[in-house]
Formats: sequence, C-alpha cells, structure tokens
Amino acid sequence: MRTLCFAVVLAITARASAQNSPHPAPDFATSPDGVRIAYEAHGTSAPGAPALVFVHGWSCDRSYWNEQIDAFSRDHQVVAVDLAGHGESGLNRKDWSIAAFGGDVAAVVKKLGLHRVILIGHSMGGDVIAEAARQLPGRVVGMVWVDVYKRLGVGRRPESVDAFVARLRPDFVDSTRAFVRSMFIPASNPALVERIANDMSSAPPEVALPSVESAFGYSRQMPHTLDELRLPVIAINPDNAPTDTSSMQRHGVEVVIMPGVGHFSFLEDPPRFDGLLRAAVAKLSR
Repeated sequence: MRTLCFAVVLAITARASAQNSPHPAPDFATSPDGVRIAYEAHGTSAPGAPALVFVHGWSCDRSYWNEQIDAFSRDHQVVAVDLAGHGESGLNRKDWSIAAFGGDVAAVVKKLGLHRVILIGHSMGGDVIAEAARQLPGRVVGMVWVDVYKRLGVGRRPESVDAFVARLRPDFVDSTRAFVRSMFIPASNPALVERIANDMSSAPPEVALPSVESAFGYSRQMPHTLDELRLPVIAINPDNAPTDTSSMQRHGVEVVIMPGVGHFSFLEDPPRFDGLLRAAVAKLSR
C-alpha cells in the first residue's frame, strides 16, 4: 500500500510539473502597428490539409492550448499565438482593439506563408479570429469558436459594456478573480479554477480593460462581419448557460454543445473537447 501511494504521488507530481512547465521559446512576427508578436508552430499538415491557428481568450496566452498543440500537431501544422500585451508578445500598443488583435494573427499567418487555415478562437479570441479572417482574404477555410457567443443579434448595449468595465476598474485583481470563477461550474476542478483566476487577474489593467471593452462592444459588429466573410463557423459551447441556436444559425454558425463543463472546456476535459474539435476540423476541411 505504501508503495502504491508513493507511485500515485509521483504521477500527480509529474502531471502538475508538465502542466506548469514553460512552453518552448517562441518565434516572432511583427504586427501592422509594429508590436512583436510571439507564436509557436509545430507539426506538418498533410498535402491539402489546413493549418490550425489557435488564439487564446482575454488575459490568457498561447500556453492555454498546450494540450491541443500536442494532440493536433500529429496530423496538422499547428500554430498558437500570443496576442499583443499577452504572454511573450510586446506591450507597445496604443489601440487595444479587436481589429488590432486581428492584425496580430494575420501577421503570423502571413509570416509563415500559410494559404489554407482554420482559425480557432476561445472567448475574446473568437472575435479576434473573425477580424483576422477579414485581413486574410482567400486563406481562411473556416473558423471554430470555443464559447464565444451564446446568441447573435443586436449585441451588448454600450451602457452595459461601460458598466461591466467600471466594475472591474476600482479593484481589478479581486474583481477579475470573481469574474473568472463565475465562468466555471460547481463540478469544475478547484485547483484549475484558482490557477486560471490568479493568472488572468495578473494581467496588466492598461491592456485588459480596453481589450474587454472592445471585445464586448464587438458583439454589435459580429453579425455584419459574418455576413461579409461568408465562412463556415462551428461553435463548441458548454451547457453552463443556454445557447440560442436559432440566432446562431441565422448567421451561419453551427452549434455543438459540450455538456458538463464551463467556459474553459478545452482545459476542463481535453480528451472530450479534442474529439469535438477534431470532428469540426474534419468538417471544415472538406
């Protein structure tokens, strides 16, 4: 029994070390406004298969996709990007907008010479990849959203966006921690919840506040962007809140529901999420 317990402890320690290990040294591209954008690329796509470009959400970084980088780089070229002001990318930006973040992703795709890509974005990253697709005409074959929208339509009212940002501003760290915790479900792993809450609350407020303001405000623009792009979009949404599938379908977005997880489905249950993502990639690749 003592030997078995020791083996279990070693296994848990090894898993924790792997999750917290530093990610590889990145390569860099330059955004249209001169910011150094960190990214990493792995694997090689089969002939004709699209590259997969992963974009993190608000106040996160490319390491959040580590599980998917490992799983999908066996069959595809996989790219993970740090948006400006996040991870190892530069901070020298004045316009922390979705349009500028879209330029970050487009700069990486162009530097790598990718001509057939599927863009995958979590949360704010879903807005970002839509803007990136606008800047990459003819290169994007489809997009995957990971809990980006529950409903598409008129979007958030400006006063609602202002009120949300105002709640974060006075005590950014504690307010952000509370906000992040609210995005999980009671069954979520408490250690994962606290790790992400602490990580996201350590973001620089001068980047985080205008970024979330732009992301929430972009909900008013998204239906027009989708109509302009006319690209297939598959949304993988958790069931932590209802999704208005009719409103999504009206704008060409196919919805796949992943039950039993919160906002960070790809971290909460990677094998199940990867199965759904693999099916979405296969469908968009056709």
